[in-house]
Amino acid sequence: MGPMKLVISGPVGAGKTTFVQTLSETEVVATEAEASEDIGKKYTTVAFDFGTLNLDGQELLLYGTPGQDRFDFMWDVLCEGALGLTLLVAGDRPEDFAQARNILEFITSRNPVPFVVGVTRQDLPKVWKPEDVASYFDLPAEQVCGLNATDSDSAREVLIRLLELNFPSSR
Repeated sequence: MGPMKLVISGPVGAGKTTFVQTLSETEVVATEAEASEDIGKKYTTVAFDFGTLNLDGQELLLYGTPGQDRFDFMWDVLCEGALGLTLLVAGDRPEDFAQARNILEFITSRNPVPFVVGVTRQDLPKVWKPEDVASYFDLPAEQVCGLNATDSDSAREVLIRLLELNFPSSR
């Protein structure tokens, strides 16, 4: 099997850039620019983040999408040919869950790809647990997992879950 293109998406501040930076074994191509509106942080992704990872002999191409709706045209571009999607949601920001659901529906309705939901910031107190997020999104519990996007083992587990659930022969 050749390289697998995986897309990482989610609302602004969910941890997409950090996730790609944590996992990539090559220098990450990032397209960050100073935010032109108040989004809760100084810089934001405006096109994509790109990195690569070799996971148990499988080459993964990691594409992180911008989180702002005004860049939704990039979601389609980046998802073309993708074999899987990881949707990240910040576990301490339930006010972003509706937007995350909209992103998920937008992407999967146009590019039907297997996906998992990763609930970031599990290392912090007072965050939503994966089982609660699964209930919110009306998904099976095994399709949602918690993670700390700054921890490579934690981030790898999310990708392993995606591969195990949807590509059992790839492991």
